[in-house]
Amino acid sequence: MELMDKLKILADAAKYDVACTSSGNDRAAKQGEVGNAVACGICHSFSADGRCISLLKILLTNKCVFDCQYCGNRRSADIPRAEFTPQEVAELTLRFYQRNYIEGLFLSSAVIRSPDYTMELLISAMRTVREEYHFNGYIHVKTIPGADPALIRQAGSLADRLSVNIELPSQASLEAFAPEKKKDDIIAPMRLVREGIIAHKNELAIYRHAKNEPSFAPAGQSTQLIVGASPESDSKIVTLAEGLYGKFKLKRVFYSAYIPVGADPRLPTTEPPLLREHRLYQADWLLRFYGYTAGELFKNEDENLSLEMDPKCHWAVQNLHLFPVEVNTADYMELLRVPGIGQVSARKIIAARRIEKITFEGLKKMRVVLKRAKYFITCCGKTYEKIPLLPEAIAPRLKDSSQIAGFTQLTI
Repeated sequence: MELMDKLKILADAAKYDVACTSSGNDRAAKQGEVGNAVACGICHSFSADGRCISLLKILLTNKCVFDCQYCGNRRSADIPRAEFTPQEVAELTLRFYQRNYIEGLFLSSAVIRSPDYTMELLISAMRTVREEYHFNGYIHVKTIPGADPALIRQAGSLADRLSVNIELPSQASLEAFAPEKKKDDIIAPMRLVREGIIAHKNELAIYRHAKNEPSFAPAGQSTQLIVGASPESDSKIVTLAEGLYGKFKLKRVFYSAYIPVGADPRLPTTEPPLLREHRLYQADWLLRFYGYTAGELFKNEDENLSLEMDPKCHWAVQNLHLFPVEVNTADYMELLRVPGIGQVSARKIIAARRIEKITFEGLKKMRVVLKRAKYFITCCGKTYEKIPLLPEAIAPRLKDSSQIAGFTQLTI
């Protein structure tokens, strides 16, 4: 099979892996090597200076020994199969980089023969890219659950970011749809990566010469959860994500709306739940940057996030006893809890009120989204509108109708 034919098959097969992530790692160019790594580098997005930065996103192979029913590359799927050699991966990476098509490599794989054999091939590909082709750019590689710990450590010394996909949020769902996969095989690599990152940081703190040693997954690790293939609630998914962030210090948990690819009658046959996926990303943002907990987002026995309004607005409506807050006296965390006020605008408010009193007009100049914030704040004791602070009065005004319509159109 020609190289470009393989690329067509294996780039398409990689579409189920989410890789839209900032690289999270700065590494300057080195003499005699090709490329560098920039922390703001993002797959299929834009950097601060307006550049579109992308990764070569491919599978090493889509020939899989597993038959996970939710996966388009499962053993029983009737699809074209292909396999790159490590040398071909290296050649493609350098060719695409030299043509300015890419700034890094995202490499994943189906499981061929065994987890160890697959991991050895992935390591061989990275080693060829790094050592033979002297590529100094960003590499993100998916580790294979069940692979030997020594192989995970080798991968960590070559890649900027490692990830291992949990895929389904519970052991019961794994047993139902992917019985060949075990939860422990997925969690073990996460633990190894976390330990490796900590060990390298400790070495840097103690030994100066460690700066010259290869770093271990300097951009951290991430994982991916499939949304909608199995019956777990949003509460279960967000609580799991919260635990992963706390225990393994993951950089990102990605949520991927299930695309019907399997013939198993237990799997959904409807369009991907894109709006639900979007709400999970919003909730995830609140966990990571706004100090919320999963328990706060799912009060009153709610098991799923509201599709009608974003999680921050929904939380605020359920906790009206905490509002309104006075923008001229509220602390940073209180301001962050106000819908329409983000991290940047909260910092601007705190800085500006040292000089003068904050008014609603001043908030507009700071780009606070008064469309949402006006119900939950006062400025110098004054409200923006005389509206009763009651759920039935405020909730209808916060419904995300335009966004819902946009996601509805996407799924038609």
